[in-house]
Amino acid sequence: MHSAEEREGQRLKDRDKEKPFVELCKGLNGIDKVILREVRGCSAQVYLYGGQVISWKNEYGEELLFVSSKAVFKPPKAIRGGIPICFPQFGSQGSLEQHGFARNRLWSIDPDPPPFPVNNPNKAFVDLILKHSEEDMKIWPHRYEFRLRITLGPGGDLMLTSRIRNTNTDGKSFAFTFAYHTYLAVSDISEVRVEGLETLDYLDNMKDKERFTEQGDAITFESEVDKVYLSTPTKIAILDHERKRTFVLRKDGLPDAVVWNPWDKKAKAMPDFGDDEYKHMLCVEAACVEKPIILKPGEEWRGRQEISAVPSSYCSGQLDPQKVLYCD
Repeated sequence: MHSAEEREGQRLKDRDKEKPFVELCKGLNGIDKVILREVRGCSAQVYLYGGQVISWKNEYGEELLFVSSKAVFKPPKAIRGGIPICFPQFGSQGSLEQHGFARNRLWSIDPDPPPFPVNNPNKAFVDLILKHSEEDMKIWPHRYEFRLRITLGPGGDLMLTSRIRNTNTDGKSFAFTFAYHTYLAVSDISEVRVEGLETLDYLDNMKDKERFTEQGDAITFESEVDKVYLSTPTKIAILDHERKRTFVLRKDGLPDAVVWNPWDKKAKAMPDFGDDEYKHMLCVEAACVEKPIILKPGEEWRGRQEISAVPSSYCSGQLDPQKVLYCD
């Protein structure tokens, strides 16, 4: 005989299995959102405002992305956290508003998405599209189609694939910079290290984009960081020692990687960010910043990011790279 608690647990599991892989519903302030679910219990939430992932949970219901408790879910303000899309401009490198306008436009569900490869096992995905508007052409005079596929894999991996096409009819090319501005949730920033960017050149946004070379075995954090690493590998690891979790970021078509944490002073200066929240987040962003992408009419660019969260194989809580113990 099963106890009442066991029967209730099974009933809840069965109920979750019956939930659809993709569900369109309302989020905060009535903004349309899409919930993606996988059978093991992983989930992701995507707001059509900004085409922005604002939640990614593992099978235990643990939130893997950071969203500020002070985030404003009200257009035209950008949502502080999750994975904002920076297009057609990263940062303030151009004439547009900070990080461009894609993150505070209302996207649509794509009625005619590109086909998936044959035999693809993914069922939890949504295709979004953003096109030029007459209003936007006043500030960025180009026609484009931006298709974004957000997929939650069977193992809980989160994949974002962007396809940007130049649809200008006047024969003009356009250039843009781009980033997936991913906010990862971490337990304690002082116990986090990033691997895969050692010995690389970077542009330091805190020193007028001056170019330096990274020293040391891994990146750790004890003050504000705002760097654009150049010619980065396709795989970067972010290790959260306290939670014994490693984020693995894989990317394609995005040569740069931005690493950002505002630390205490800048955190206090941001109205949509809690004073102490810098301790619990880190942005590691697959990006194309140093050399803008140029598209001729009819040409398409594709950039992809995949993030997974796995148990760390690190036993030691020490941050000295020479003393880290592996327990493989």
